[in-house]
Order: sequence, then C-alpha cells, then structure tokens
Amino acid sequence: MERFGLSLGASFDRLALVFDHAGIETRHFAMPFEWFQTDRGLAERNECYVREGLALAERVATECLARAGITAAEVDHIVVASTTGLSAPSLEAHLVNRLGLRSTANRTPLWGLGCAGGVAGLARAVAFTRADPEALVLFIALELCSLTFQQEDYSRSNFIASSLFSDGAAAVLVAGDGALRNGAHGPLGEAGGVSLRFDGAQGHLWPDSTDVMGWEINDDGLKVLFSSEIPKIVHDRVRPTLEAFLAPFDLTPSTVDHYAIHPGGPRVMTAYRDGVGVPDAALGPARAVLREFGNMSSPTCLFVLERVLEAGVKPGERILVAALGPGFAAEYLLVSAIAR
Repeated sequence: MERFGLSLGASFDRLALVFDHAGIETRHFAMPFEWFQTDRGLAERNECYVREGLALAERVATECLARAGITAAEVDHIVVASTTGLSAPSLEAHLVNRLGLRSTANRTPLWGLGCAGGVAGLARAVAFTRADPEALVLFIALELCSLTFQQEDYSRSNFIASSLFSDGAAAVLVAGDGALRNGAHGPLGEAGGVSLRFDGAQGHLWPDSTDVMGWEINDDGLKVLFSSEIPKIVHDRVRPTLEAFLAPFDLTPSTVDHYAIHPGGPRVMTAYRDGVGVPDAALGPARAVLREFGNMSSPTCLFVLERVLEAGVKPGERILVAALGPGFAAEYLLVSAIAR
C-alpha cells in the first residue's frame, strides 16, 4: 500500500482485508488523491475543513431551499451538525452570510454527535418547530471524514475508518404546522407523492461507554477511536432500547414499515438484522448508500431516508430513522408518510 506511505510487511495483508470487506464501491472526498500523499497537521486539515465544508454546505442548502420553493430570507432557524473539524465562528454563522439568511435568524451548532448527528440534529430541528409552529428550520449535516485520516496511525481503528469513511452533506427543511398552513413544505417527501409527519424521537446513552467511539485530538488532527465491540453492542444491546421507543406507537422492530438506518459498516448491518430484528430486505437502502457513497457519518442516514422515499412509501406507512454515535449512544426518530 505504497500510496498511503505504509510499509507494514506481513501485518499489512491482515489489516488490508478490511478494505475488501467494507462493501463500498465508490466514495467522494473533498480533496484530490494527491493531497493525502503529504503529511498534514491539524491546522492545515482544519483550514481545509472550514473552506471545503462551507462550500459543500452552501451547495446542499441552496439546493434544498430551491426544491422547497423557499428563499433563504424566509428561514427562521439554521441548525448544523458536524464533528470532523472546528470553527469559531461556527459554520452556521458563516452560512447565514453566504446563504443570505436574516441577521435575526436563530443559529444552533451541534458538535460531537458523530454518525448520530443526522438523526439527533433532525430531531432538534423538529423540536424548534414545536416550540414555534410558524418556524422554518434549515438543518444541515456535514462531514469531511477524509480529513481525519492519519498516515502514521497504523492501528486497526484507523484502517477500519480509512476503509469506510467518506465526505458528504445533506440538508433538510423542517416546517412547523403553522408554516405548512401558510404553504411551506420541505423536500423530504416529494418523492412518491407523500410528505413526512414527525411522530417522535428519542436518544439512548449507554452508561460508561465513552471509550467505544469518538476522537482523540493530537498534533496531527482527529485520531479515530473505534471499538471492535461495536457490532456486538448493536447485536446485544440495541433491541431493548428500540423496543422501548417503538412500544408507545404499537410497533416492534419487525413491524416498522421502512428503515432509514445509518449503515455504519457491513458487520453493523448484520447485527441490526440478527440481533435487533430488522428485516434483511429493509436494510437494502442502507446497503446501497454504503456501497455508492461510503460512510459519510452524520449525513448518511438522510441519504438513506431519501433512497427509501424514492423506492416508494405509501400514506400511513412509518419510517424509522436511526443511527449510533459517540457516547456510546443511539438516536431514533419516527416519521409517518401522509398524502400531499
């Protein structure tokens, strides 16, 4: 693997198997391949994160607003979830200027949620519309995971992360009930002639699990922390928390109509199937997104949700959006399809 500057001898053959088993055919990176062939420090990586991340966030936000028929000046609140870099002023402050939001628009940055940020951030955006039913909330999930790859880190965790993670962003416009009565609508749900109604959301933080997943910040940047126990945790411990969330809706893992699950990796999806009880066919959209885009961290579940809608969802059917992240934590969100 000379292209990554590694010389590991026989141990490389064992570590490199994770690339063969990742189930990924294509990934997208913010920077060209040549950029990664030179060692980069934290400052240079983070400068790239802010520059390229803002450009990507602006692009997806502009596309989202155009699809919804909403101008930036009509947005009341902007929420940005991102964990692969640092920025102060925070990213959404820059985006207020770049997108043309009102100077009085509310701003909420979410950092540290990792892969769970897409679900948690969407739930927070909905909560803001519950507090202000007239509000339009723009939610953006943005990650440039490739900027965290560290050449001199030969750990299994870094190899797994390097084989799975990629860059991406997604944007969602969430409209309160009052805003909907005034004619606003969001892009999620345009596919298949349905819109999505929020039913409920819940997070679950497992005690004493902060060493399962996260970052260690060193002079080179963000060093990935990735426990090999994650698939086992999903297999053994997720189902009771999911059952508790679904019970008030008279649902079980096997009776949910559709799943928009953050795929994580192949072993995590197997754990969802065998340990949690998610039907294998329901994992098709997650597998497709992983295969075509890799693990983009927080935006990934929103890509999966869009794929579910494109495949066809009938009014009255329910979709569970779920992801796992640092903490170690699970985030669940349930939506219903309604006719437009």
